[in-house]
Amino acid sequence: MTTGDNPLTTPTATPAAATPDAPGFSLKARLFRPATRQKLLAFASLIALMVFFSFASPQFLQTDNLVSILQSTAVNGVLAIACTFVIITAGIDLSVGTLMTFCAVMAGVVLTYMGMPLALGIAAAIFFGALAGFVSGVLIAKLKIPPFIATLGMMMLLKGLSLVISGTKPIYFNDTPGFTAISQDSLIGDLIPSLPIPNAVLILFLVAVAASILLNRTILGRYTFALGSNEEAVRLSGVNTDFWKVVVYTVSGGICGIAGLLIASRLNSAQPALGQGYELDAIAAVVIGGTSLSGGTGTIVGTIIGAFIMSVLTNGLRILSVAQEWQTVITGVIIILAVYADILRRRSSNKH
Repeated sequence: MTTGDNPLTTPTATPAAATPDAPGFSLKARLFRPATRQKLLAFASLIALMVFFSFASPQFLQTDNLVSILQSTAVNGVLAIACTFVIITAGIDLSVGTLMTFCAVMAGVVLTYMGMPLALGIAAAIFFGALAGFVSGVLIAKLKIPPFIATLGMMMLLKGLSLVISGTKPIYFNDTPGFTAISQDSLIGDLIPSLPIPNAVLILFLVAVAASILLNRTILGRYTFALGSNEEAVRLSGVNTDFWKVVVYTVSGGICGIAGLLIASRLNSAQPALGQGYELDAIAAVVIGGTSLSGGTGTIVGTIIGAFIMSVLTNGLRILSVAQEWQTVITGVIIILAVYADILRRRSSNKH
């Protein structure tokens, strides 16, 4: 028997229909991937919630209420984008809510206490957010403190600093012209009067586009996914994993600074006692959107859908006069279900 006749050396022909490049196969494979299914399911859930609340209360579809949903989604969405970076690395950040408040307070110190121009206040909020993120990154990457503990400590530290710096009192921005315009005005509404979409939503989508480019088109994005997939393999290949982990937390902190500006502009004040609890909605939005808590997978589009689901749900329950404590219970149940759905997705992926 010749070598060419040897079944061990003869390559097995792959049917055209089974190859990933075959027409129709790629589209079908993409549609039925667990991550894609999760995004489609999340989007369908969002539509279903909106339809339900529209029938349950005539107030839901009023313009003022829809604008309120967009405003709250903008803040929670930006925080969720910040969490997405960290969670993709298989980390967690419990400090995003109080970090947002801390950034708002620091903007208040620069603008109201020091009387600096608006641009410096914006820069200060983003800078102090990035600085706090850098500290969290160093604690986790260099000192090897588990992310849960490190960010829990940062959450308490930042909450205390916000109260100390502000003297436990709100800082108002009445003397800063144009500050409320960051969140409340509508550039789109000026161009198209029938679409009074607040600037906060425009900023959310700009941040989402920038974050998506960072994750999918830059070396930072590649290493972010790699850290979550197999950090040890990345380290053994010669990559400075500690450095890139610190960079990820720093970027996440800077994005929290933007969220701080949005909420301060919306309220026209920096409320030092605000912020704790926002991290739960943000993490829930990330997981609902298909980002795996075990790291390595996630998209910004999914996170935005998750943020809209959380905002619509909270707003709808409030309109239906559901008590605040029951709203908290429902949020907790959603987080548990979202995490369990993530576990089922991972099992399904491992089987395939």
